[in-house]
Amino acid sequence: MTSSAAENQRIADLAILRRVRDRIDREYAKPLDVEGLARGAHLSAGHLSRQFRLAYGVSPYSYLMTRRIERAMALLRNSDLSVTEVCFSVGCSSLGTFSTRFTELVGVPPSVYRREPSHPSTGLAPCVAKQVTRPVRNREAPARQPELA
Repeated sequence: MTSSAAENQRIADLAILRRVRDRIDREYAKPLDVEGLARGAHLSAGHLSRQFRLAYGVSPYSYLMTRRIERAMALLRNSDLSVTEVCFSVGCSSLGTFSTRFTELVGVPPSVYRREPSHPSTGLAPCVAKQVTRPVRNREAPARQPELA
């Protein structure tokens, strides 16, 4: 394969991955799985996972869960929905998995996050708030020290 053909193939592969990522962003609340995403992109699940990780640094499942947690954070801040209702409205089917993943990415359980009086996004423009409140991937959320009264 010539370098021009290889470059064209790489661009085409990135376009497919971008469509998969866009689908996750649009349909995060629907029951999505890697198999279904791969089928929609005409790829095997393994190939999609490997290529997605190379392109975006995370697996498709991790990307999906991060989107769901981001939306859950907004709902917990701005709505009166219960944690269970938030869990199901963002597309999670297990409250336990949702709570565990939320805690891994945000650093506190959803119920504690909701009770916090001030969020880092208070008073910020929405475009800035999105960056400030973005969940941290790969269990990198800093452990919060308990406040002593």
